Amino acid sequence: MQPAARGPSPGPAAKKKKRTKTTMKKTNKTAKRLQPSAEAAAAERAAAEQAAEEAARRARHLKALSRASGAERELEELVFGDSLNVEEDELLQRLAGPQRLNAAERKSLQKDSSDSEVENEAKGKFSSKKPAWVDEDDEAEENVDMTHRYRKDFMKSDAEKVLTKKKLKRRLEEQFQRAMGGVPAWADLENRKKSKRTASDSDSDEDDDLLCRTGNFISNSEFLPRGILKMRTCLPANQERFANGKLVTVQFHPSAQVVMTAGHDRSVSLFQVDGIRNPRIQSIYLESFPIYKACFSVDGEQVIATGTHHKMFFVYDMMSGSITPIQKVRGVEERFLRNFEVSPDGSFMLLTGTSGYLHLLSMKTKELIGTMKVNGRCTASAFTPDSSKIYSYSKEGEVFIWDVRSRKCLHKFEDEGSLEGKCIAVSKNNQYVACGSASGVVNLYTTDVCLKENHPKPVKAIMNLVTSATCVTFNPTTEILAVASCETDEAVKLAETLFRFLKKIQEKMDQ
Repeated sequence: MQPAARGPSPGPAAKKKKRTKTTMKKTNKTAKRLQPSAEAAAAERAAAEQAAEEAARRARHLKALSRASGAERELEELVFGDSLNVEEDELLQRLAGPQRLNAAERKSLQKDSSDSEVENEAKGKFSSKKPAWVDEDDEAEENVDMTHRYRKDFMKSDAEKVLTKKKLKRRLEEQFQRAMGGVPAWADLENRKKSKRTASDSDSDEDDDLLCRTGNFISNSEFLPRGILKMRTCLPANQERFANGKLVTVQFHPSAQVVMTAGHDRSVSLFQVDGIRNPRIQSIYLESFPIYKACFSVDGEQVIATGTHHKMFFVYDMMSGSITPIQKVRGVEERFLRNFEVSPDGSFMLLTGTSGYLHLLSMKTKELIGTMKVNGRCTASAFTPDSSKIYSYSKEGEVFIWDVRSRKCLHKFEDEGSLEGKCIAVSKNNQYVACGSASGVVNLYTTDVCLKENHPKPVKAIMNLVTSATCVTFNPTTEILAVASCETDEAVKLAETLFRFLKKIQEKMDQ
């Protein structure tokens, strides 16, 4: 067989080109094999540089620590560590350890950590700046003209025609304290705060005491003690200013430790009762006005005074120091206005007129509300504790019960054995009515019987006085009834009411 025919052999140029391609392929393969090793070397170099930088930074920190205070060094060690290899447990132990700083270092650390140096510098510049504009009127004190008719009484001399608001406020406070006999308990803020703190501190002690004894479970009685009432003579209440004439009114202030006296010498005086000196607070003089009766208002801020032969009356405001004359009440046609009563709620004023007329006035406006009339001449009147009814006692010995809202007579009864009615009083608990007559006999009735029967029987008749009973009054707990006569000296008797007698029986039964 003949061999297959072969093509022409390649020339020298083709062989050279083929060798070049083979060399390039080998170079590319070698480069691919060497590329990972170059990247690893570069990463190692970067890690070495980073470690060198970290070492240099720690060296700077340690150098700074050598110059810092002890507190800063401890804080830096806790944050950055004192070596390159800080164990996590050791760091936690340091953080939880009893590391304490003094007040100055702690304050400086808080200031440095809360604000940067730039912010602190900005704050310093801002605080040092002055306001751009200041109003002079804001700093000037406003003056008050004291020559006004409502402020003339507060001037101590002619030089005080103008006072600042602060001085006027201080003057008003002094006037109020003189009228009240000192600073009231509700106005003394410091004592109130001290009492509150004392009460809060003693709460825990009281709780412990409750478990130790039984005395706290036994409350003190609000009633008067059994047996003999202890009494002693004290200094005269008005020793610093005795009246030149007859005293017609002596009354205690409703809330302050102050007593008022008024009489025919045309003056009303206030005294602070302390049992030692009883200093005089103030006295007012009503020209050509002999006083028949004076009385405090329920809130204790006013004094109402009527005269012996006048149809007008005065109202003295203790807060402002002003005296207001009430010349005439529209609708009240009376020649004289003498006797009057103030309701317990402070809303009404009852004027006793002539010919049996009773005039009910508003305590706020002093204007007439309505008029009532009894048979004969009215000698005395009294409000019930809730101010809903009025008991009026006539000269003929009859008692009329009126409704304040409608001004109608609800009932009428006769006082047993009374020849001439003089005085009447209603107990604070609205349980008893006491009627005093010209014979000196004081009859004690229950209100339930008085509202039903025309001829009730008294539960008790007090016959200790030999002259006319001109005053009867109950104590706040309705245990004692005081009867007195102004026609003789030392004619005052204290009688036990049936309420106290029943209270004794109840206590014996409980024992």
